[in-house]
This record gives sequence, structure tokens and C-alpha cells, in this order.
Amino acid sequence: MNQLKSDLVVVGNGIVGAATALRIKQDFPHLSVLMIDKEQSCATHQTGHNSGVVHAGVYYQPGSLKADFCKRGAMLTKSFCLQNNIPFVQCGKLLVATNELELTRMEALAQRCHENGITTVALSEQELKAKESKVSGLGALHVPATAITDFPKITETMVAHFCALGGQNLFGAEITQIKEDGQSVRINTGQHLVETSALVVCAGLMADRLVRMMGVACDFQIIPFRGEYYRLAADLNDVVKHLIYPIPDPDLPFLGVHLTPMVNGTVTVGPNAVLGWKREGYSTVNFNIKDVAEMLSFPGFWKVLQNNFATGLKEMSDSLLLSGYLKRVQKYCPSIKATDLKPYPAGIRAQAVLSDGSLVHDFLFKETERSLHVCNAPSPAATSAMPIGEYLAAKAAEKFRL
Repeated sequence: MNQLKSDLVVVGNGIVGAATALRIKQDFPHLSVLMIDKEQSCATHQTGHNSGVVHAGVYYQPGSLKADFCKRGAMLTKSFCLQNNIPFVQCGKLLVATNELELTRMEALAQRCHENGITTVALSEQELKAKESKVSGLGALHVPATAITDFPKITETMVAHFCALGGQNLFGAEITQIKEDGQSVRINTGQHLVETSALVVCAGLMADRLVRMMGVACDFQIIPFRGEYYRLAADLNDVVKHLIYPIPDPDLPFLGVHLTPMVNGTVTVGPNAVLGWKREGYSTVNFNIKDVAEMLSFPGFWKVLQNNFATGLKEMSDSLLLSGYLKRVQKYCPSIKATDLKPYPAGIRAQAVLSDGSLVHDFLFKETERSLHVCNAPSPAATSAMPIGEYLAAKAAEKFRL
């Protein structure tokens, strides 16, 4: 077995792990820092399967980590993209209200944006039509700061910068065991035994498993929610100029099916949110015995089903029937037809759920004497990656006396 030593190890090569490793190496260049991941390349999972939206921070509770990280993250992401010649298009977002209830909710969102220091413009029905001729609604909330980018490219660039500073990678190495004592943490990948003084874990879909691997008591489990996307036919690439979002139901954790102009010129539709039967299930049919067995044995899973039964049933129905999915889009863009929806890769959201069935809406962190764990990094985690990296670097410096 190959034995390695490093001052600090970061587990996870998605955008959060890459941002954290880079920030630690920038702040503490004297440290040897090693990134470990079971995949051969970075941004393989959540980072590489999202809508590419740089969120402005519209929805988040003022004073929460989400609100702070998202707003600062949007500015840092823009700066990073400009410095590294990565596509960044500030196309803005329109939250479209299609009935009176949504108009009321739109006003509440405008107030929340005001509290979070985000500029918005309320549009009338006529003003909405002037901006987007194919979009129908009673009004809309325009959020100019929202943008689109290429998060996998950002992650690859961060990893390259990390390596240029002397950081090292151990990719294609799945962790099978972690043991911690008062002096060090030993990580076994089957072929490698890595010894380190400090560990930071940004494992996304596997966050709970690595926490439990270290014997940490935790009252949550990662439940995968599958987000299914479509791509519009090429002749509709100019159907909208802005991101088009529905007004979300404040009682639900997901934002609804939206239209997203991508940096490559295409337009995606989605995502929905259906229960996933495989944590890394991106193909059409997905089922993993271990993943399902863990879910079924977790009390919080059954409580989530009970608390969201009607919503879950509707999500599943619209997933199976294209007509149901299409109605969500036609609600604000009626000209789109079923034949316009082309296949596009799905994504998986790693949602932390507590044993009482509560969804964890904000970032969740756990720690041991020699480790820090990102246990829940929900949307807008990609937008917020750099502030998360700053937070973890500062926390590591204090905790591990770097």
C-alpha cells in the first residue's frame, strides 16, 4: 500500500472542495495540501449537473449563511471568471407571476430582496411583454444581477491554480476508512494510506457517509432528489433573453421549472424535483440497493414522504408524463410544444434531511477534533463556493492552528 503524508487533506473535487483547497493553499502556502476524490476528474457530480445559474440571492432569509454566501459569491464568481477568461453572462432573471396569488408572493420576494440589498424592478404585464415577447404573465420581478456561467470550467481552473501553487491531487481514490486519534487522521483508499494532521470534507452526495465513517453522531441523512432537464430545440435558442423563473411556493424547497439560456447558446428547461433511488443516478433508469436500503431505514425519509405526499406525487406524475412537465413551462411560455423538448442530462441534489423529516435549508457543518465537514450545501452552493472556501479556510486556521 502506498503511504502518503500531508499537512491537510480536502476530500471532494467539486466546486466547493476545489474552492476550499485553493483558498487554504493561498492563505497558507507553507502547508502541504492534498485533494482526494473517488472520481478521475473534477466537477463530476452536482457541479457538473446544474443549470449554470449564478444566483443573486433572491430567496434567502436575511442574515442566513445562504444569503451572505450567495451575494458575496456572485461577486467573487464574476471576478474569477473575468480574470480567467471564463464565460460569464449577466443576462438577468425574470420571476413571472401568472395569477393573483403569485403577484402577492412576488411582492414578498421584492421585500426580501430589499432586505438582502439586491436590486429588483417590478414589471407590469405590458413591461414584461416588452422585455420578453414569448413570455406571458400578469407581471414579473426583474433581478438584473442574476447571471450564467460554466461551473465545471470554474472548478477545473481552481484545481489548476491549486496545483500551480504546489497543491497535490489524489483522484480515482475512493475512501474506505477514516480513523482519527489525538495526533492525526489516517485515510484508507484501498491503494493508499494517507496520514494528515487536519481534514476538511466537502463530499456532497456522500457527506453523511464520511461523517459516520468517522464515528460522528449525526441526526441527518442525505436524500437524493433528481432534477430532470430538457433542452429546447435549436431553432428556439433565442426564445428568451433572460432567465425565466416561476414565482416559487414559499412552503416548498425547490424553485420550479425554469428556462435558462446557457453560455453555449442553448436553452435548458428544468429542473423538476423527484425522489432519487440512486445517489449518483443520472441516466434514465436508476436504482442502487445500498442507497435505497439506507433511505428506507431512515425515519426522516418516511416523514418527508408523509409531509410532502401530494407534492411528491405530482412531481412523479409530471416526470413520467411529458404533458405534465410541459404544462409547467407553458404556464409562462405557452408557445413551447412537446416536440420542442429534447433530452438533456439530469442532476442530483444532495438534500440533508433530519430524522424528524425536516429538510435542512441552510448550510450545515459538523466537526471533530481534527476534521471539518460540509454536511449540507444546497443551492446556491455553486454560486457560494468561494465564500464557503473562505469560511472553511478561516475555520481550519482557527481550529487546527495552521
